[in-house]
Amino acid sequence: MPNILIVRLSSMGDVINAMPAVTDMARALPGLQLDWVVEESFQSLPRLHPAVAQVIPVALRRWRKAPFSAQTWREFSAARAALQAKPYDLILDVQGLLKSVFFARMANGPIAGPDRSSAREALASFAYQYSYPVVWQQHAIQRVRKLSAAALAYPLPDKIDYGLPRPKVELPWLKPQPYVVLLTATSRPEKEWPEPHWIALGTRFAERGLACVLPWGSAPERERAERLAAVIPGAQAAPKMALDAAAALLADARVVVGVDTGLAHLAAAMATPVVAVFLASDPEQNGVLASTYAVNVGHDGASPDVEAVWQAATSGMRS
Repeated sequence: MPNILIVRLSSMGDVINAMPAVTDMARALPGLQLDWVVEESFQSLPRLHPAVAQVIPVALRRWRKAPFSAQTWREFSAARAALQAKPYDLILDVQGLLKSVFFARMANGPIAGPDRSSAREALASFAYQYSYPVVWQQHAIQRVRKLSAAALAYPLPDKIDYGLPRPKVELPWLKPQPYVVLLTATSRPEKEWPEPHWIALGTRFAERGLACVLPWGSAPERERAERLAAVIPGAQAAPKMALDAAAALLADARVVVGVDTGLAHLAAAMATPVVAVFLASDPEQNGVLASTYAVNVGHDGASPDVEAVWQAATSGMRS
């Protein structure tokens, strides 16, 4: 029974993009026991995958703000104890950074990861007992899948399968009618699609009898969601949600339209039709990718218009 530890700390989209590799491993290695070390704010994501036995949360982002506090040291010691609690046949660092190596080296077992020319930080590769070349000019999902297949010596399946069931979460606040989800919030202002575009798109959905639901994370994102919901007929700004609730919302949508954000990747992982709008980043390596309907429109420096997004959304929308 192989015992594997995967190290992928962040970000949301990158954690989700590692899920297909977990599905591949589980199918190739009967009896697999797989643990995952991840930043605490994303710990609910690996828990969604039925092949993940244990999630070990760490709080590197928060610990850095108070490195000498008693709470930091208690939490750090607890995380280190969890990492050292059992031997692993392989520790697979799919992030290739010094911070991911920091936690990989705490665990008990040999470490594998991308080689010096493939790791995002070349110095990280010197900590690995086994390293493998991974071509950068491909999607992040494929990089992780190919690294995992090389490290664990199994053939790479053709199909991308995230392996995530719909979380058993109720959404009592959601209006009882067919809906689409509009993901208007992203990490950088230059990735935002103009609000008039969202209004025009949402109005088209409303004319088809579909409610628009707008999730948010931060206070400014909530203000935008509420502002847009007020002018899109029948639209609803969602309440603040945990990631498992967000996954359930996305799973039941007719279609999801979003900017370059982790929740767009989560929609793809839930096998929901998704259209990702790109304005200031490259979809070739970081766009939505799935064996189900997942389409990227626009690219770095070229914002798509409403008609292009509408056509992409209606072409894949569930009936």
